[in-house]
Amino acid sequence: MPKGVPTSIPDDGLTTRQRRNAPVLAVNTGDGKGKSTAAFGMAMRAWNAGMSVAVFQFVKSAKWRVGEESALRALGEVHTATGQGAPVSWFKMGSGWSWLRANDAAAADHAQAARDGWREIARCLASEEHDFYVLDEFTYPLDWGWIDVDEVVSVLSQRPGRQHVIITGRRAPAKLIDAADLVTEMVKVKHPMDAGRKGQKGIEW
Repeated sequence: MPKGVPTSIPDDGLTTRQRRNAPVLAVNTGDGKGKSTAAFGMAMRAWNAGMSVAVFQFVKSAKWRVGEESALRALGEVHTATGQGAPVSWFKMGSGWSWLRANDAAAADHAQAARDGWREIARCLASEEHDFYVLDEFTYPLDWGWIDVDEVVSVLSQRPGRQHVIITGRRAPAKLIDAADLVTEMVKVKHPMDAGRKGQKGIEW
């Protein structure tokens, strides 16, 4: 899409404005770093455009506050105080980490938390409660079979209104990729951990 101009115009009966304002389903996947970071960057754009933002963070610890959470919560407070931007909501749907294995001793609890989180997302979509959704690390419960991929694709494809959704995580299911409007694969070329360096505050969280 050079200079923001589509390479082809589909014969779909829609106007340019209708296509431009269509809701977007995006997926950031792959083994490289930056999937969630890019999604939160889009969330900040949405906030600036006056769209209400909801983050559903799967699998990460409910006790751990990442930098993006603090930043987005602060933007929510700015909206409350000044009216600028839009409301921000943040929900944590798990108690483990993204490298948690599906056969972990607490897997049943994690799986139930993930299913509860998905039900809440489906409810919010049906009632059009938010404008922009970040489903962070949502690919993992899909990949592990905790949440039915067909159901997710059906709900996302039939969501009413103009609700944008971005999903992050490795190993995004093929059916989700097929249903998405925008798919980005992060490819790792080099990483400090390859040289034995641990994650740093301000870089990894």
